[in-house]
Parts: sequence; structure tokens; C-alpha cells
Amino acid sequence: MNGALCGVRVLDLSRYVAGAYCGKLLSAFGAEVIKVEQPGTGDPARQMGPFPNGTPNPEASAPYLYLNTGKRGLTLDLKQQRGVDILKDLIKDTDILIENFAPCVMPALNLDYRILQAINPKLIMVSISNFGQSGPYRDYKANSMIGLAMGGYMFINGAPDRQPLSGGGRQPAYQGALHGYSGAMAALLSRECSERGQHVDISIQECMTSIHQFTINRYVYVDRIQQRIGNRYQRAHPICMYPCADGLVSIAVSQPDQYQRFLEYTDTLHLLDDPRFATTFACSENTEAFDEHLAPWMLAHGKDKIVHGLQERRVPVAYVNDMASIMEDPQYRSRGFWHEIDHPVAGTHSYAGLPVQMSGTPPHFTRAPLLGEHTDEILGERLGFKPDQLTQYRDGGVI
Repeated sequence: MNGALCGVRVLDLSRYVAGAYCGKLLSAFGAEVIKVEQPGTGDPARQMGPFPNGTPNPEASAPYLYLNTGKRGLTLDLKQQRGVDILKDLIKDTDILIENFAPCVMPALNLDYRILQAINPKLIMVSISNFGQSGPYRDYKANSMIGLAMGGYMFINGAPDRQPLSGGGRQPAYQGALHGYSGAMAALLSRECSERGQHVDISIQECMTSIHQFTINRYVYVDRIQQRIGNRYQRAHPICMYPCADGLVSIAVSQPDQYQRFLEYTDTLHLLDDPRFATTFACSENTEAFDEHLAPWMLAHGKDKIVHGLQERRVPVAYVNDMASIMEDPQYRSRGFWHEIDHPVAGTHSYAGLPVQMSGTPPHFTRAPLLGEHTDEILGERLGFKPDQLTQYRDGGVI
């Protein structure tokens, strides 16, 4: 079955996470994505663990194998002029180029968009960087923690009497990837009318600022800076995490009918007679007192009884899942979220799919490439290179 992006050709020059995940999305929906890596060393993400059996191996990095599913592998030294020339030849029939270098790198390689669009006017170039291709912070060094801090996301997370909290994982990089993917899709659609490509410039800082709930609007409208509120919600309660007999549950009761059913199930309906707890808003002003009444019931019951019992009564409640729980969760399994992929070095493992199901062109996943695995095929198919040429370029370190 052909994917939704069948026929779209992509060159992925990215390293680490942001550009790689953007390319993974394109590949999952049917685009031909070629991962371009430095000969000998490859994407630095290949050095990131974990590795099977704890033994470092650039062909078995879990992050690399996840981020590069479905791609073909090409090695090309862009520090050599011949490597740049080969890339430019490939650009001639490429639809999308992805890169997440610092903004100064592509111009230094003589590969800025002005030059590449002259080679292929229909080319779409997706550049994902920490602060975008312009502005006073353009060349600042950053990573995920800096993205969370500079985007304002860190400031609003954590307890009100503690320092701001960083988020888990590499959320800014993945946000950059998602916005890069959506920008590429918009540019492809625009090209259907204009017959021209365009440069898609993604700032990870702006990605993080754009996903705040209402904090920016609140500041603009009423000059109020959102403060940290921890695990609670300012205008309703109970909305927080609670310890129970065998772990934690997350409860989010905000509507009057939910509140009534919640109190009935937890044997605390009598609290409605106390003005401090008559509504969820009143509870938000008296959270500690409310929790003192609720705690004995919560600690006497397990997660399953709490979650299933309240959900049966249409009250929002959930497990606080760790990774082991997620892997065993029946909801993921019923929707086919996990994909078993075999790799010649890493072996067979489960990989997360995408939160997108399509009835006609569903996403598809195959393994990530070995370093330079398809170099000869790609250069032979696309550029007509002969075996002796390939040998010459390989001996010279170009491929």
C-alpha cells in the first residue's frame, strides 16, 4: 500500500532529534527519506544509549534507531567540495530538504536556500534551529533545557515555593520536529498552486512559547504573569495527583455533576454540607482541608478500583503510568500503537508508532539504516555513478 506522501523525495541532513523526527514522520507517511551522514562516524545520535546488552555500538543506538525508522542511508562528506557537489546534484529532483544545523552552517557550506532554490525552484527547505534563522539570539548555543527556559515553559512548571522544573525528555526538539513537519506539509500544498518551494524556518524557542495554555494571553490582556501552581489547579479541586494504596492516581474533577459522583463513590458526600467544600471552586480555596478528609479513603483503595470505579461513573481519573505500565496498557495495544521491528545488529524490539490512524494510507514503519547502507544504490540510481566512481569517492572519504 502506498503512503499518503508516496512520490515525495526527502534529503535529511539532520543530527540528533529535531530534524530526524521530522524526517521520520515524512517517511512513515510514505515519502522516500534519505538520511545523509558523515562517512565513518555518522549522526552523533548513534553514540547515544541505551544499547542492547549495554554495549555501545553506533549501529544499535536506541534513540537513533527510533528516530530514523524507514529511511535509506547515505554517507557524504559535506566538508569536501565534491561531497557538496554530489548533494547539489541530488537536490535537483528532491522535494524537501531537512536540516537542523546552527544557522551559520548551511551558508558556510555554500548550501543556503538562495543557492539551492536556484538549482531546484520547487525545493522546500525545512530548517529547525534553537532560535530561528534571524534575530539577536540566532547563534546562541542551546539544548532542550535552554529551550524550555527561553520559551517560558520552565517558569510555569513546578511548585509555587520551589524553583522552576525542567520537563522530561527532549520536548523542545520534538516540538520543533512536529512544527517542521506541519510547515513542510503546508509548503507542499502551497507548491501545488505556486509551482515554487519555500524556506520553512522553525524556531524551537517559539515552538515552546506557542504551546503555553493561556499564559501569554493572560499577560497581554490583564498584565498578569502566570505563576507555578504545582499539581493543583487554581479554580477547581480536586484536580491533582493523589497517593493510594498501591501508587498514584491523577484526578481532574471540575464539573458539578462530576463532583457529586466523585463524592458519592469516595464516601465523602457529607462534605457538601460544609461551605468550604460545597463546590469545586470552594474546594480550591481549601485544598489541604479537603484532602485530609479524602486521604483515608484513597489510601485504603488500590489504583484499579479507583480508576475503573470513577471512570464507570464518568469522572476523569487515570493511572500515573510509568514506562512499564505504558507498554502493557491495553489501550495502546488495542490500537496497534507498538511496532515490532527487526534490525540486523540491534535485534527485534518494540517501537512507538504515531498517534495518527488513517483509514486509507496508514503510517508504515521499517528499520533504520546502517551507516551508509544504501550509498551505492542511491548514487547509482539517482546520479548514475559507476562502481569505479564509487570506489574512487569512497577511497577519498567523500562517501
